[in-house]
Amino acid sequence: MRNPHSLVEIHRGGFLESCHRGHAVIVDQSGEILAAWGNPEEVILPRSSCKMLQALPLIESGAADRFGLTSEHLALACASHKGAEIHTSRVKDWLATLALGDDDFRCGPQIPGDRPAREDLIRNFESPCQIHNNCSGKHSGFLTLNKQLKGGPEYVDPAHPVQKAVREAFEEMCQQTSPGYGIDGCSAPNFACTLKGLAVAMAGMATGGKGAVRDKAAQSLVSAMMRHPELVAGEGNACTELMRSAKGEAAIKTGAEGVYVGILPGKKLGIALKIEDGATRASEAVLAALLLRVGVLDAADPMVQKRLVGPITNRRDIVTGEMRVTL
Repeated sequence: MRNPHSLVEIHRGGFLESCHRGHAVIVDQSGEILAAWGNPEEVILPRSSCKMLQALPLIESGAADRFGLTSEHLALACASHKGAEIHTSRVKDWLATLALGDDDFRCGPQIPGDRPAREDLIRNFESPCQIHNNCSGKHSGFLTLNKQLKGGPEYVDPAHPVQKAVREAFEEMCQQTSPGYGIDGCSAPNFACTLKGLAVAMAGMATGGKGAVRDKAAQSLVSAMMRHPELVAGEGNACTELMRSAKGEAAIKTGAEGVYVGILPGKKLGIALKIEDGATRASEAVLAALLLRVGVLDAADPMVQKRLVGPITNRRDIVTGEMRVTL
């Protein structure tokens, strides 16, 4: 990566022990950069941070209305969930309305991140299913769109009508042609873009101005995320906790390998960041700091402090270090 900025430092005993470098950008509704660190033109894979962009065709095609999707369904379509009962029960019901089952997914099985769900599987000598995959909500959205488009079963194929619709929406929102894609952990193509392009897309989700159909779709997804933060991630996760702390002022979404985005409707802003080494602790800290910077979080909020400073403790719960964001 070119010209990364030191964004997070880890200190212990008065010594700088390590640092996380990366890139971050804030853009307004016109796409103008208001603040940037590192290289806004760095090409990245947004990973799961762009799920709300991938869900736009679900609404724009008429599939969401046809199958009676609620705000809970839309939140799950944007989710990287923990596989808790509140997630899997809703995904099961969603599949049932489509007359589909776990075998119709193409995301692969995953051990739930939710401890009670994981322990329940162990007690019952059961293996995780695809429904437990953290992307099963997104894939339920793909399957719903596929019903509308009458495509074949391999909906994750980049040449499939579902993924063609996703790519078109993604490129339009980022206002750039994607240079290519990688295959995500859930087997769907993940289209590359610049960090600025991703932030521009988030600003577009926040402000509209893309036409009546797209604006309605974007507003529905953003509102669903903010209304159901527990479905977007799960208890203890940064997306859930920080969206609750923002009190309807921000929709945020993490992505693997240190990516994070923020959608700020009231401020008409979009945020995107990428940590060079992929560290989640750093991406969460920088995202919290940026949300503080634009005025949608309270610095005294325990959930904010949890992400900004840690604190770093040892096995005896003694504070041994601290994390510092260096924006």
